[in-house]
Amino acid sequence: MNSHWLIVGFAVAMGLSFALVAWVISRLAVDVPAQDRIWLDPPPIGYRLLWWPVQWLAHYFGHLIPVTWQAKLLTRLRVAGVDFALTPAQFLAGRVWWGVVCGLVGVWLAQSFKLAGWLPFVGGFMVGFFYPVVWLKDRVDARRRETMKSLPFMLDLITLCVESGLNLTGAIQQAVDKGPPGAMKDEFARLLRDVRAGRARAEALRELAQRMDLPAVSNFVATLIQAEATGMSLGPILRAQAEQRRIERFARAEKLAMEAPVKLLFPLIFFIFPCVFAILMFPIVMKFMQAGV
Repeated sequence: MNSHWLIVGFAVAMGLSFALVAWVISRLAVDVPAQDRIWLDPPPIGYRLLWWPVQWLAHYFGHLIPVTWQAKLLTRLRVAGVDFALTPAQFLAGRVWWGVVCGLVGVWLAQSFKLAGWLPFVGGFMVGFFYPVVWLKDRVDARRRETMKSLPFMLDLITLCVESGLNLTGAIQQAVDKGPPGAMKDEFARLLRDVRAGRARAEALRELAQRMDLPAVSNFVATLIQAEATGMSLGPILRAQAEQRRIERFARAEKLAMEAPVKLLFPLIFFIFPCVFAILMFPIVMKFMQAGV
């Protein structure tokens, strides 16, 4: 009888404990303010899947991130073009949650193959925690390549509109409307939003150069600001900038073409040549083996 009441008491205590934990979690969830994302970009799909946990962790632990880390991470997010989609705290919170998810997946796979230990969770956590960093780096590199590819064409459109009689803001608007989709079009659209919001055009151009963090864009912005300050005609300057960017793009393509043979040496020596030698030597070896028999 005593054991029966002991079991009942233990069950009641466990139920009250779970209820208390659920109540605390619900209160913590309610206290997280809803983020006004009307003027923000949608978060990446990986963060969208875990958006509520990301918001929760960023709200309660974001203040623990050092200011210097936040500034550096915000610069990387700005260069990647996702600073209007994620804050530094949300980016770090997403890394933590994806680390936990990948760690649990690693444990599940380990149990499926009858493997034990804590290494599967640690390995999965490391994969999930560091993959967003790799994704961010790849996005930065892709945006830079896309920018260097589309910048001469966008400058040609702006030059054509300026020489047709439009002012610089109207020319950039036409380039945004008629230009190809990509990073450069998005950045020029953001430049126009800043100008319409009341920011000085020179200041908006400088912020554009800081966001892109490319020598070609910085050179273009500096030349444009200097031309406006001195009252020079923008048409010839823009045309010269477009031609210079096109020459740089061609030189970069030549450089990559010259680097291709060097980069092919490793796969040729260690992967392709052994396969070729094996295919060529197989009939000869078989002939010798048959002759020996």
